[in-house]
Amino acid sequence: MPPPPKRNPKNRFLSVEVDWEADLPPPPANLELIEDRSRQIIASNDSPDIGFGYSVNPYRGCFHGCAYCYARPTHEYLGYGAGSDFERKLVYKPRAGELLREAFEKPSWEGELLVFSGVTDCYQPIEAEKRLTRACLEVCAEYRNPVGIITKSPLIERDIDLLLALQRDASCSVTISIPLWKRESAHALEPYVATPQRRVETIARLARAGVRVGVNIAPLIPGLGDEEMTHVMEAAADAGASWAGTVFLRLPGAVAQVFEERIREHLPLRAEKVLHQIRVARGGKLNSAQFGQRMEGKGLHWEMTQQLFEKTAERLGLRTRGREMDEPLREKTFRRPPRAPQRGDQLKLL
Repeated sequence: MPPPPKRNPKNRFLSVEVDWEADLPPPPANLELIEDRSRQIIASNDSPDIGFGYSVNPYRGCFHGCAYCYARPTHEYLGYGAGSDFERKLVYKPRAGELLREAFEKPSWEGELLVFSGVTDCYQPIEAEKRLTRACLEVCAEYRNPVGIITKSPLIERDIDLLLALQRDASCSVTISIPLWKRESAHALEPYVATPQRRVETIARLARAGVRVGVNIAPLIPGLGDEEMTHVMEAAADAGASWAGTVFLRLPGAVAQVFEERIREHLPLRAEKVLHQIRVARGGKLNSAQFGQRMEGKGLHWEMTQQLFEKTAERLGLRTRGREMDEPLREKTFRRPPRAPQRGDQLKLL
């Protein structure tokens, strides 16, 4: 087999299947951790395709290395590549918790739903060491700000105490992403993510603890994930998931190249079928950037897949209306805690 291109060298851990357990430190690897000294932590969103308006991303880039990750091109804005740079040049925001507290103290913030994370996984392995997501959740709990969390990582089990506190005082929901069921498929496209079966165990542990949790078959990869969708939904329902969602595969910019190279290298017998069905659902292309279309496919195959998803959810008692944050938010849970008098406060009265 010819070596992969030098611009995206093969990682020496690709042949190893890894199940990340909660509270484990990041594995030994040739990582480059880069501090992000941003002065803001909350990102706003006005896309009609996205079901939330505000998000927090303590990290940029992701060790999980999912070939289909739509966030890869965001690394290009930093001057890095969308391939192995995205997986190994990880940018973190050391003041994430402080910045979130500052944002909550501004009069303009009214306690809107805050989603972790809209871009890269907030519980990727370096969170075990940096604890930036936990710091942010602690602030959310203190201010009773509603949150929604999307992750693939069992590391979220570490923070069950905060999730329950948020659920009690504000609103909290967790969505576990499991786009594939077969370990071979998942390992090929998600090389450093816990196996699908381990993620189902995370759903079970959260549900047993009383955390609202659902499953997301996202991205839905035609010719691969659609065939494994019912297995994911059945396992998630048995584990205690309350809802299910799905979003069609997006391959913007350089993601298309990364995805095609990965699937041809690691799933060569499936590659042509998958790429063909993507193009059928995208009008002959690998991606659509149009609002209202980029999150869904087109054609008979996509319609049949959607029908199967809905029927399976109905059979299993999984809700599908809305997204993972579909619980009506309680009104006025957000409140700023009283703070101790600061030096100089008296002068402000004059």
